[in-house]
Amino acid sequence: MKVQDILAVKGSRVITTLLDSTVLEAIALFFANKVGSLIVVDEHDHIKGILAPNDILKAVHTDLDNIHQAKVSQFMSKEMIVAKKEDEIDYIQTVMTENRIRHIPILEKGKLLGLISIGDVVKAQLKEKHVEIQYLKEYIEGKYPA
Repeated sequence: MKVQDILAVKGSRVITTLLDSTVLEAIALFFANKVGSLIVVDEHDHIKGILAPNDILKAVHTDLDNIHQAKVSQFMSKEMIVAKKEDEIDYIQTVMTENRIRHIPILEKGKLLGLISIGDVVKAQLKEKHVEIQYLKEYIEGKYPA
């Protein structure tokens, strides 16, 4: 199974925030859209980073008194790990686990195609295994002509 298979089911909708948005505006986006990360873009929609809940915690911990003025650009992760739609799901799971990340943007020629979460990966793997088990059960029960 490949990343493109997950995107075909999940869709390509990705919530973004601007570099100069405040941390509080980003928090509002997290809750309003029920997402686990935000892609940070500039005014031309070029990807500049990713903002995760841990980045928000860092912002609050670093300077709680000035959190109202804190900008997303100060706390986002600029070094992003990205994937391609042709990547295998098992590979993506390994990358996410080894790098301790929960979300990975999917890019093609610099264009954002979607965002995959570890939950998306696990869900896809479970579905694939369920189908395989069902097929094997039916084969053993003789439901397929040999």
